[in-house]
Amino acid sequence: MAEMKAVHFGAGNIGRGFVGLLLHNAGYELVFADVAEALIQRLKDADSYVVHEVGESPRTQEVRGFSALNSAADVAALTAEIASADVVTTAVGAHILRFVAPAIAAGIAARPAGAPKVAVMACENAINGTDILAGEVLKAYAGDDLGSRAVFANTAVDRIVPNQDPDAGLDVTVETFYEWVIETGPFGGAHPDIPGVTWVPDLEPYIERKLFTVNTGHATSAWFGYAAGIEKISDALADPEVAAKVRAVLGETASLIVAKHGVDAPTQAAYVEKILTRFANPYLPDTTLRVGRAPLRKLSRNDRFVSPAAQLAERGMGHAALLDAIGAGLRFDPADDPEAVELQQLLAGASAPDVVEKVTGIPSGHPLYPGLLAAVEARQAG
Repeated sequence: MAEMKAVHFGAGNIGRGFVGLLLHNAGYELVFADVAEALIQRLKDADSYVVHEVGESPRTQEVRGFSALNSAADVAALTAEIASADVVTTAVGAHILRFVAPAIAAGIAARPAGAPKVAVMACENAINGTDILAGEVLKAYAGDDLGSRAVFANTAVDRIVPNQDPDAGLDVTVETFYEWVIETGPFGGAHPDIPGVTWVPDLEPYIERKLFTVNTGHATSAWFGYAAGIEKISDALADPEVAAKVRAVLGETASLIVAKHGVDAPTQAAYVEKILTRFANPYLPDTTLRVGRAPLRKLSRNDRFVSPAAQLAERGMGHAALLDAIGAGLRFDPADDPEAVELQQLLAGASAPDVVEKVTGIPSGHPLYPGLLAAVEARQAG
């Protein structure tokens, strides 16, 4: 049987230490695509790299037999790789999907007639990221047969990959825990064989459980930790005041997950405790600056704070802790974070209603609006 091939966009730490690792372990010929020429050259020059899993039951895994392409410079080669691939994945950031979509469209168009459909899956911290990617691929696709050539399936991914030691080279340190959940519906019962993946018929509960627990909790820890002058996430969780604020936020998001998706309350409570244990992992050198970055994205309408707070407000359920965390996000102001700088400039130069509209996308008639307006006004008042 011929070896299966996977083309993965994004050769960074998540690409190498999570998605690429699982695809390699599943027996796929792994092709990395990225625009960072120095990184691509290091991958071309290397025979292997090592993934260090730290925490409970630590271990190391070696990844070998991969190749790498510059997706901006090696266009023809990338098209050929996608044309013969079985799986295409991304870990580039949801805002970058529109830039990789044309290359994916070209590769799909170049597939031989009658070839099996290629599975395309965006592994991003975004709700239904593959739907976003599919829409961008469709815009760039010239034919009318995309549906007969490719399958697009949404995923939910979860693994903490902190900033790496500058001397680590290609090696990556990650936590031992991971979760990669993929919806089965688009595959019609014939999904790819990737050990370690959890296949589910309905992805939404998993997406929201992860986004509103892991991502919301992580950013909450970062923003309140940053405000307290704490450098490491693990130290932030050791601070009683920060920990209490994080627990309060996760109590609210847990109430939403239970009410909306019918998850058993003790089961969600156990999941929250597992997540808090992961955040407190002393072996992960994660920082409040890294985790708190990009506040504009994290405070946007469909992301980890405004979305659950809006849904709770619509249900008449408590969301005061989430509003408190949003207020902390409005105060996250490191000078080396472009989004934080842009947010602070907006807060300094625009009216509170304009800030609410531009940052959160919540209209004035929404039940969450008064709380958001008060949070912005409090920030602007100092």
